[in-house]
Amino acid sequence: MGIYTTKPLTTGGLWFSALLLISILLTPADADQQGLIAKQTKINAHLQQNAQLIRQTFEQQLFTLPPFTVGHYGLRMYRQTLDKKYAMTLWSDMARIASSLNYYAYEVHTPEQIKEYSDQKMAHYATKKKPRSQLRYQAMQTMPEYVYLGIGLLGAMARADEYGLKHKEDKKLRQILRSYDFSKYVTDKKMIKAWAAQLANQVYWLRQLGEQDVVDSFIKRFRETYPDSNDDQLSDQQYSNKIYGLTHIIFAASHYYQLPIKEQNFQWIYDYYRRNINTIISRTKEDVIAEVGISFLLAGLNDDPVLRQTQHVIEKAINPKYGLIPSVTGDLSLDSGEHRNVLAIMLLDWKGPHQAPNITQQPTIFDSLPYGLEAK
Repeated sequence: MGIYTTKPLTTGGLWFSALLLISILLTPADADQQGLIAKQTKINAHLQQNAQLIRQTFEQQLFTLPPFTVGHYGLRMYRQTLDKKYAMTLWSDMARIASSLNYYAYEVHTPEQIKEYSDQKMAHYATKKKPRSQLRYQAMQTMPEYVYLGIGLLGAMARADEYGLKHKEDKKLRQILRSYDFSKYVTDKKMIKAWAAQLANQVYWLRQLGEQDVVDSFIKRFRETYPDSNDDQLSDQQYSNKIYGLTHIIFAASHYYQLPIKEQNFQWIYDYYRRNINTIISRTKEDVIAEVGISFLLAGLNDDPVLRQTQHVIEKAINPKYGLIPSVTGDLSLDSGEHRNVLAIMLLDWKGPHQAPNITQQPTIFDSLPYGLEAK
């Protein structure tokens, strides 16, 4: 009877027949595409396994870490997964923010108090010997109040705002911000060389809060401070500061992984990444390399070769014995290593941007607010 038969096909026979039909219908190009998809699926699964390894390492000991570290990790993981298991880490972060804003509202708010606070912080920077710390100390000589305004007050106010909250003394705190012209800090080249990423955060935070809009002024001066033609004249520390500034322009514009980014709005940054990715990999540390990759994910550029390069580098950096990426000196501390490792999780197992958490969208997370905070 040849190939014709009235005998029912077995499961194996049906599977073979389906494969035979697919092989007949697929063109060589289709088959190649199917092979590429299968290969990429396998790669993605391996990346996700490595992300899970790091996640498990940190989450087993998360609440042994300082509140800032717990909040930093938990907020990013919640924004990625929307998993309520991170609710306690978010409350910890809110408590830290409330404590800071209470301090600024009630104990350090007059010009004299701000000066005393800033002088104490400056004295602390003076004792540090690393090049970055010395750059920061020198840059703030004529504007010591920046350490109070930018590093302290503004960041806490912006985080509360992201949660849909504000401090009870919000008007007083905003008045403090308005007493200073932030363009002084964000357009100063010494400040950019010392605080590029932080200034990128702060100009977008000011815009978010509806205060000064100095985003364009900062970006213009940043590009003047770090022209691409001068890259080979920069020390590794300064080159890292430049790339870190670029990634934080993207991150801050996304409200920290909450909103997608349009590549064309930051074409100059993505073009730079593509031209210089090999240099970036050779001259910067894993946290910066991971941030470059995440910048592509935020723009939906999931198949870009630059993204794949960064994922490969980060995956290779994982120490499988300890389940994390150690520092360049081999340090295995969870606290000091949380930043690069949570970025690695996001890079290897990206879940997309989510606009969360916010008291209007996830009210149960905000059932009990720390003293000082209230809904906007």
